[in-house]
Amino acid sequence: MCRPDPKRSTPRAKKPAAIAHVYRLKAQPGPPLITGQAVGEKIGAGCVRVITDLAKLQKVKQGEVLVAPNTDPDWEPVMRRVAAIVTDQGGRTAHAAIVSREFGIPCIVGTGNATHVLTTGETITVCCAEGSEGRVYSGKLPFGLEEVAATEIPKTRTNIMLIVGDPSKAFDFAAIPNGGVGLARMEFIINNHIGIHPMALVKLSQLKDAKAAKDIRDRIGNEDPSQFFVRRLSEGIGHIAAAFYPNPVIVRLSDFKTNEYAGLLGGAEFEPKEENPMLGFRGASRYYDPRYTDGFALECAALLRVRKDFGLVNLKVMVPFCRTIEEGKKVLDVMKQHGLWQGESGLEIYAMCEIPANVIIADEFLKIFDGYSIGSNDLTQLPLGLDRDSGTVGRLFDERNEAVRRLIVQVIRAAHTDHKPIGICGQAPSDFPEFAEWLVGQGIDSISLNPDTAITTRLSVAAAEKRKPVVAA
Repeated sequence: MCRPDPKRSTPRAKKPAAIAHVYRLKAQPGPPLITGQAVGEKIGAGCVRVITDLAKLQKVKQGEVLVAPNTDPDWEPVMRRVAAIVTDQGGRTAHAAIVSREFGIPCIVGTGNATHVLTTGETITVCCAEGSEGRVYSGKLPFGLEEVAATEIPKTRTNIMLIVGDPSKAFDFAAIPNGGVGLARMEFIINNHIGIHPMALVKLSQLKDAKAAKDIRDRIGNEDPSQFFVRRLSEGIGHIAAAFYPNPVIVRLSDFKTNEYAGLLGGAEFEPKEENPMLGFRGASRYYDPRYTDGFALECAALLRVRKDFGLVNLKVMVPFCRTIEEGKKVLDVMKQHGLWQGESGLEIYAMCEIPANVIIADEFLKIFDGYSIGSNDLTQLPLGLDRDSGTVGRLFDERNEAVRRLIVQVIRAAHTDHKPIGICGQAPSDFPEFAEWLVGQGIDSISLNPDTAITTRLSVAAAEKRKPVVAA
């Protein structure tokens, strides 16, 4: 892996212009079998495969429609090969929703009863192209695509960045007009390209679970366990950074919850059982804690390898779920110990703005971090007092809530006052073009979008910039 030479022409540099596809049903459908929340704007069709028992997951075949109560990171290899996903539980920020966006798969979540109504073997059409309500229709309905070429899109004052997690798609996504990657999820790469808990690699010789230890050794071969992690993670991150070079690529440090970490090979021994992992041992709190410091050292080594050995200094780092100023300082100190010095060779370290404290004392956080990226998923659940993974209150989750909007306005103004960059990398701008337009009016510096909506949302942003004056800070 090395930094691309901007003077050298390569086949990758001659990609055709990106095209956005707008999906439309071509037939008048009958009444839907079930409905839920639409994720993305695509349509897919195929035979149903209902999975309620994890042991039967491998029965899912290429091109089928996966129907399940919910999904978790263990399911991702199977999710790649399906035509669509339908779940009983979850909202637009649930695992199934986030991963289906990464893979470009139509998905409907929160149906309540899909696993009871739909039957393995029947043919259905999953339609997310009729607004925020996703609908499942009987049979395979004809649908078509309308194309919007990227060349037709005007430039925008607001920097339009992408959300990218899958290194294998990075060069394809780089063809979409963009200002870089505003969010690259490290945990996506860990789960799909490594699959092993980092602490299980560090302490492989001490694992109590003999089967897990054997499986890990079989997977890594003769390679040093820690170097296996660093190599695989740095290659995945480096692939994304190289694809978008010289534009910035902001990589978020691992943000698994404890239940998700426990699902990695060998992970159960290292993770506490929490009643609510969403609000537990996650994000910044892990990086300086003795229970994970050795694992975090491997993350830092991978990032350092990308910047120093690969020469991809367009890589920036983002710290998630940082609860206090003291915690932020601790994380920065630990990163220094592992060679990641803020400011060295232009290294910028951002923080996710996703906790009310990040807004209330933004001026203090922005003294130690180089900028903010608003995580609207968490910044919605905490002010509203709801767990975004909860199916029982998922209907109340809405980033457009006035309380959330006021927090966003407040933190944009705070960042501008401190002359620090501020963007957003949550789901809302990808799901609601009108929300992206509203952000433009507030003067946000950048908006990170899922690749499947980047072109069409950019059109909305360009239109909004023409007709809306920016709110003064």
